[in-house]
Amino acid sequence: MHNYLRISLTERCNLRCFYCMPKEGVELAPKAHLLSDDEVIRLAEMFVKQGVTKIRLTGGEPTVRKGVVELVGRLKNLRQYGLCSIGMTSNGIALHRMLPRLVENGLTHLNLSLDTLDPFKFEIMTRRRGHDAVLKTLDIALSSNLQSVKLNAVIIKDLNDTEVPDFVELTKDKDISVRFIEFMPFTGNKWDKARMVSSSVLLTNLQKRYPTIIKATDELNDTARSYRIPGYTGSFGFISSMSDHFCSSCNRLRLTADGQIKVCLFDAKEISLRDLLRSGTSDNALLQTIGFAVRGKKEKHAGMEDIDVVTNRPMILIGGLKPRRTESNLKNRTTYSLNSTVYTDPRPNKLSIHRSRFLTTTVRRSDVPYKSLTHFDTETGRARMVDVGSKSNTQRTATASGRILIPKVAHDLIASHGLPITTDDYSEGLREAREKARKKGDVLAVSQLAGIMACKRTAELIPLCHPLPITHIDVLLIPEVRGDGVGTEYSVRCEATVSCTGKTGVEMEALTAVSVALLNVWDMLKAVAGKEMEIRDIVVNKKSGGKSGDFSRPPV
Repeated sequence: MHNYLRISLTERCNLRCFYCMPKEGVELAPKAHLLSDDEVIRLAEMFVKQGVTKIRLTGGEPTVRKGVVELVGRLKNLRQYGLCSIGMTSNGIALHRMLPRLVENGLTHLNLSLDTLDPFKFEIMTRRRGHDAVLKTLDIALSSNLQSVKLNAVIIKDLNDTEVPDFVELTKDKDISVRFIEFMPFTGNKWDKARMVSSSVLLTNLQKRYPTIIKATDELNDTARSYRIPGYTGSFGFISSMSDHFCSSCNRLRLTADGQIKVCLFDAKEISLRDLLRSGTSDNALLQTIGFAVRGKKEKHAGMEDIDVVTNRPMILIGGLKPRRTESNLKNRTTYSLNSTVYTDPRPNKLSIHRSRFLTTTVRRSDVPYKSLTHFDTETGRARMVDVGSKSNTQRTATASGRILIPKVAHDLIASHGLPITTDDYSEGLREAREKARKKGDVLAVSQLAGIMACKRTAELIPLCHPLPITHIDVLLIPEVRGDGVGTEYSVRCEATVSCTGKTGVEMEALTAVSVALLNVWDMLKAVAGKEMEIRDIVVNKKSGGKSGDFSRPPV
């Protein structure tokens, strides 16, 4: 039974713990992409009505979200539908200021993250100050009416593993549960198996120091195996995510700050509930999508050697550009796009929160059309930049062309540039439009410059293109007239030839030059041509150089 929902309220954090956030930081989603309070409440209510009894607010750091106190108060209203507890996981830096109001508004459980009792080591691990603030929050939490206070510590060999007994001593006279968490791999956190200390090793060492340790009763579906020392007030436990996973008893679902449902911490697959919400999708269709995601949950995550740390999010973003996947509700079936692979769920509109096998036909990676595309990873289906490091620098040239169809009046304007507008065949309004268009300058000359400038910036415009040392750009724009006078077609033809000495070709640069040059023609003529223009036939005509050899398109 999946009765536990973790909701990330933000991707932001006021600490920079190295095991959670890459050193270079992360690209945060724009604020508009994050779930609003109303969207959080709507989704939370749906989950609670389907059997979720426990909600935990996470981040990032949830306390940096504006209005978090009020949001907890709104979640408290879901008790009428069966919600039993509202928890929060926080680093405690700013929590002491708002904790009393949070408890008053319905917060029942608190997990504090603190990996060291040494203030100097705290700055090393978090890249920030604030150790005293966390301890202050801990004291306030223990004196509040919270039902449970837990302390989470990620243990890393040769960094804080010697502090484990000191953490255990906190349980002597404090009603607290300390949980030791194994160092887990996420994108950018430089995970090293050699620095992971298994829970069994920690327990063995503690048993030598405290021979009277006894097993404590674990909560149903608890991730930690708990122990206590006779005479001590609190307890301690181990979350063995890596060495002894607890997948069979996992009852958790995750909702990221940008509205993706994530059924497993170590599974990169996500489905956007936010996009469905904002497209006006009904609750029934949303439940179908949630049920689809739950049924796709694996029986257990990969072993520690095979966990996906490439396409999965950094830890700071799980709890939140890739471009987002989209889903659409089509009549009696729902189609979902996951990592560019489309699945169809033919089952009836019923949400099963219970774990089950993935009954829908799964498209194997080997069957997916993008298998042979160089800009996609064949294992994950994610976009990637091609590695050209092993290629040699060679002379490369490419020519592309395209056309923009324009009305006769626009063609006449181009042909008569520099001459006074005295044609009596046009109305006063049209003459004014031609004069307005002419004020922008010489259409062909300005468009030629636009094509050249765009060509040089192709790598900035096309995400996966390599920046190249371009040696020559030639952009030509030629007015054309085709036909016999009855079905006459007026156009401007653009041709761009680009050369470089580099490790990859310049076809994209030539295509970019043509595309932008023709767009500029459109912009400069829109006062007289309106909606009559049409850009077409943009192609690569020929290329030379490179491993694939020369190419020349037959003339049409």
